[in-house]
Amino acid sequence: MAKKPVQKQEVDTTGHSWDGIEEFNNPLPKWWLYTLYVCIVWAIWYSIAYPAWPGIKSATAGYLGYSTRAEVAADIAEVEGRNAAINEKLASVELASIADDAELKGYATSAGAAVFKTWCAQCHGSGAAGAVGYPNLQDDDWLWGGSVEDIHLTLQHGIRSETDDDTRFSEMPAFGDDYLEDEQIASVVNYVMSLSGDAKDASLVEAGSVVFAEDCAACHAEDGTGDRAQGAPNLTDAIWLFGGDYDTLVETVTYSRKGVMPDWNERLTEAQIRAVATYVHQLGGGE
Repeated sequence: MAKKPVQKQEVDTTGHSWDGIEEFNNPLPKWWLYTLYVCIVWAIWYSIAYPAWPGIKSATAGYLGYSTRAEVAADIAEVEGRNAAINEKLASVELASIADDAELKGYATSAGAAVFKTWCAQCHGSGAAGAVGYPNLQDDDWLWGGSVEDIHLTLQHGIRSETDDDTRFSEMPAFGDDYLEDEQIASVVNYVMSLSGDAKDASLVEAGSVVFAEDCAACHAEDGTGDRAQGAPNLTDAIWLFGGDYDTLVETVTYSRKGVMPDWNERLTEAQIRAVATYVHQLGGGE
C-alpha cells in the first residue's frame, strides 16, 4: 500500500519584500522565548536589588544594600587591623634601627615596595631606575643625601613643594637671563664637561674655570663635587639628571632646572613613609 504523501505547509510571510525577496514569519522556539522572558525578569530584579541606575551624585543603592566599594573598604580595614601593631612599631622606632630588626625590616621593605609602585613608580620607574629629570634611586648619587634619615626627610617634605613650608629648597639661577654672555656659558659648560670626561672645546676650559669659580663654586664647591646641604649636584661623577651632553648642559646653565617632588606627609601615614624610605634605601644606593 503506497504511503500518503506528506503535505508541505507553506509558512506565512511578514509581508515585507525586498527586490522580490520575501521574509518568512517563522516563530521563535519556545525554549528561546522562555529564556528571554526569564532574563528580562532577572534583569529588572537585579537593577532593583543592586546599585544600577545612575543619578546626579550616585547610583541607586539597591534594596539589598550591597556595595563593592564597601566590600573593598572592609577588606582594607581588616588588613590594616592585622597590621596595626607592626605599623605602630614602624612609626615609632628609630629609623636607623629598622635594619637591625629582621621582622620589621622585612615588613617595611615589602610594604614600602607596594607604596613605591603605587605612588612613586610613575616618575622614578617601576624598578626605581629613574628617567630624564627623575633621579635613579639605585645608584650612590644623592642630591640631598642617601641615608635612611635623609630619604625619609625628602619623602616627608618633598623638594620645592608649594604645599609644605619645610620642603627642601634650592634654586639654580638662569644664567642666560642677562647674567652671563653666550661665550661665558660655552666656556663654563666645557669646563664642567672636563670635570668628568672630555670637553667639547678644550680651548675654552681654562676660561670656563674662571667663570665657574666666580659664579658656580658657591653651590657646587670649588672642585665641583657639589653640596648636599643645598641639593647642588656633584659635577665630577658623570651622572646627569637631565643629560650631560654639550647642548643639554648649555640649556641647563642658560635656563636652569627646578624639578619638583611633592611632599607626602599629607597623603601617606608615617608608617608608609618610613616603609618606602626603607625600601628605597635598600635598593643599592642607600648610604
